[in-house]
Amino acid sequence: LLLSIRNDDFRFLKIVSEAMRQMIEGELLQVEKVRKMDIEESVYYEVIRQKTASLIASCCECGAASAGADDKTIEKMRLFGEKIGIAFQIKDDMFDFGTDDVGKPLGIDIKEKKVTLPLIYSVNNSTSAVKKQMINLVKNHNDDPKKITAIINFVRGTGGLQYAETQMKKYQGEAFEILNTFPEGEARRGLEQLVRFTTERNK
Repeated sequence: LLLSIRNDDFRFLKIVSEAMRQMIEGELLQVEKVRKMDIEESVYYEVIRQKTASLIASCCECGAASAGADDKTIEKMRLFGEKIGIAFQIKDDMFDFGTDDVGKPLGIDIKEKKVTLPLIYSVNNSTSAVKKQMINLVKNHNDDPKKITAIINFVRGTGGLQYAETQMKKYQGEAFEILNTFPEGEARRGLEQLVRFTTERNK
């Protein structure tokens, strides 16, 4: 930000400032939804778009702007960053319910009462009684290891992880589609590797 001001380069200042605004608003939205235990998928996407994807999108946007790209290309790169940012966060949320050793305990998001995509899908595709039970466990028993394990097993057994992976791959595919509009070359290959790392990482 200081470099942008010193160089009178207000485009970069605008990009970074907008990302910071979105990240703050995303955090506030998540706090509000945690309190209300909102389990709408659209709300989940809005939170991660603002909290996570906006940061990666701004990095891609700044990169394109610094290279002297035109407005259309800059916007494409911003959208590319947003797609991989969403895919990155979905992948990260899947770790909370997975079976791999990812370097952190399972159920961290549950302990923090964060309602992530695998849980949202499983809860919203269950009976009203099961839905009520799971929300109650997350809301009131999120510090009980046995209850956390029950929630994790519930998500694993009801297709939550499979659904989240499908959605993650959808955003991965959309990111690749954007890249395919650019000429082949080292830069494009590097960005393709970034997309693959984002969605195929184990930690």
